Amino acid sequence: MQVIETLAEGLKREIKVVIPAKDMEAQMNERLADAKDRVRINGFRPGKVPVAHLKKVYGKSIMADLVNEIIRDRPTAILSERGEKSATQPEIAMTEDQAEAEKILAAEADFEFTLSYEIIPSIELKDTAGIKVTREVVAIDDKEVDEQILKIAENSRTYESKTGKAASGDRVTLDYLGKVDGEAFDGGKDEDAELVIGSNRFIPGFEDQLVGVKAGDQKVITVTFPADYPAANLAGKEATFDITVKDVAAPAALEINDDLAKTLGLESVDKLKEIVRGQIESQYGSVTRQKVKRQILDQLDEMYQFDTPERLVDAEFENIWRQINTDLAQAGKTFADEDTTEEDARAEYRKLAERRVRLGLVLSEIGEKAGVQVSDEEMQRSLFEQLRQFPGQEKQIIDYFQKTPGAAASLRAPLFEEKVVDHLLTEIDVTDKTVSKEALMADDEAEGDDKAESKKAAPKKKAAAKAEAAEGEEAAAPKKKAPAKKKAAEGDAE
Repeated sequence: MQVIETLAEGLKREIKVVIPAKDMEAQMNERLADAKDRVRINGFRPGKVPVAHLKKVYGKSIMADLVNEIIRDRPTAILSERGEKSATQPEIAMTEDQAEAEKILAAEADFEFTLSYEIIPSIELKDTAGIKVTREVVAIDDKEVDEQILKIAENSRTYESKTGKAASGDRVTLDYLGKVDGEAFDGGKDEDAELVIGSNRFIPGFEDQLVGVKAGDQKVITVTFPADYPAANLAGKEATFDITVKDVAAPAALEINDDLAKTLGLESVDKLKEIVRGQIESQYGSVTRQKVKRQILDQLDEMYQFDTPERLVDAEFENIWRQINTDLAQAGKTFADEDTTEEDARAEYRKLAERRVRLGLVLSEIGEKAGVQVSDEEMQRSLFEQLRQFPGQEKQIIDYFQKTPGAAASLRAPLFEEKVVDHLLTEIDVTDKTVSKEALMADDEAEGDDKAESKKAAPKKKAAAKAEAAEGEEAAAPKKKAPAKKKAAEGDAE
């Protein structure tokens, strides 16, 4: 077998592989000889079928099997021998000429094919001791815990029907039909809807007009949808709602005690406070982690600059671009509405894709050198979390991960990346800083939510917000030992 490099340009490689016809024929003859004692052909005793006859009957099918095995197995072996890792599954090209293909199957012509791929660049890891991050920590006081418990109690509050007019805080049960320009619109109808006056769950102005209604009343409420309402066909429009009041109920006394805790399945109010405090700590901890991770990624981005595999960048960009356009469409907006152009936005999100891929490669290399592993138990927990999010679809999800190439890698990648971040946190300089919850939750664009994504070109609101959030969570990187089919290396970096 001859392996000839025909292209070595940047990260791009093209390899021509030639397997002489005589070698192919020799392998075919070995398989024919092995099959001689096992095949049964009418007119011949077992083991007495001439090899020439076997070749005539089975030769082409055996050669076809050989070709398929070579295409399946040799590329991996060739890359291993060359000490290279392919960023994506190598593209394989062979003759499409029918006559030439027949000659190959007849062992009358050499079997040739080409491999086209991009290599994962060699990354020389740098000392991480110089990385410094500030870990913002919120001190949770009893007042905040009590406020959260009060909200829980509000949601669990009981109501008792009353005669007379509805007041702020009362619960009104009603049927309604919404109309714009006299025509009903999708989502504008409901029956037996329950609404607490003052909860601000409905369009501004709707609940205020329920003050004073009584059971049995019919009324037309006129409101104007906010200009930034998510449904573009309703945003800024005046609408009327025909309502029928079915019941008015006053709230029962609100008490924070063991009885409340028991209605939630807990033994005491102290246990409720303990759980609520833990939930608050977890919420703030997630934001703290995200900010610390972003600081690490920003500094790694400054430390490492190298060419990235174009195909990986293309795949990552398509993921981002698809999400951006979906979000803009849902918001009924265009790039012009966001003070940019499609061309500028594409350029900026391309930079974001390149950053994600580069950081993913760096994190993958750091993790590999540090011996970071994702256990089967961790994979199981991640899968169970997927199942929990989609009740009733468990079988389809399990089938997907069992049968879809690269699906398991999409579960493993974010776990791997988070463990790499954990490893880095043991090596870098981390300074804790106590801040208010407002400071922790504030959007810190000034510190560079994403240095690869300019604020001018980023469609803000939903589209850019999601891209920036993903920049705190996901980087694309080829997983070790996986010639990465698109997702095989997506991690959670940025």
